[in-house]
Amino acid sequence: MQYTRRERGLANYHYDQTFFLSQISQDALRKTIFPLGDLTKNFVKKIAAEHGLHHVLKKKESMGVCFIGERNFENFLLEYLEPQPGNFVSVEDKKVMGTHKGWFLYTIGQRARLAGLKDAWFVVDKDVSTGDVFVAPSTDHPALYRDLLRTNRVHWIAEEPPVELIRDKMMECHFRFRHQMALVPCVLTLNQDGSVWVTLVKPARAITPGQFAVFYKGDECLGSGKILRMGPSVYTMQQGKNREEGPKKEEIDKIEPAT
Repeated sequence: MQYTRRERGLANYHYDQTFFLSQISQDALRKTIFPLGDLTKNFVKKIAAEHGLHHVLKKKESMGVCFIGERNFENFLLEYLEPQPGNFVSVEDKKVMGTHKGWFLYTIGQRARLAGLKDAWFVVDKDVSTGDVFVAPSTDHPALYRDLLRTNRVHWIAEEPPVELIRDKMMECHFRFRHQMALVPCVLTLNQDGSVWVTLVKPARAITPGQFAVFYKGDECLGSGKILRMGPSVYTMQQGKNREEGPKKEEIDKIEPAT
């Protein structure tokens, strides 16, 4: 049984729920009915208005973490977790930029509000062993971009990996790791343990371990796997390339000009 975005009434990808349902089992799916079918949210609201269900129309949509309500997310976590003070560290020069109450309060890609600095810095990586949260001075800093990741064992909604992936051990498809992000072309490489390497056609911003990589082929949601590892960032690759080219440049500079 296929699980497609179109069949779930998801004409606008912003309301595509396949991301959240990508771990559903085939047994559960074959017993599930999606009553809204191909209807968009606006059309459902139109039906509600025609039937006098104005309380539905006036109800605000949830945009945050629904189960904590209108509360500060950091304060909410610190009610249940002990603070683990650490440093904000510049990814470029390893300079300590400030302190924080716990690495678990930050996710890759979010803005890090550093005391005394009006310019925006963003979280690019975390070291759980030291408590360091690495930051960079731009929302599009190359340290935020990666084009390689590995998942745990993938949950395939069809119960087995796609025939093409089993046959060739590689397959082109699309993926996303956030609900509202556009689909990104990628190549999957199947490992013996059922996990996959995901190689992106172009680097994506703020890929984070613990998030789910959800895979699509055409209009079908194939399933998903939790992101466990990431390849080096574009910034790390650039630094490595610069180190390799450095000695060569010095050697060229030492060559005396021809006379």
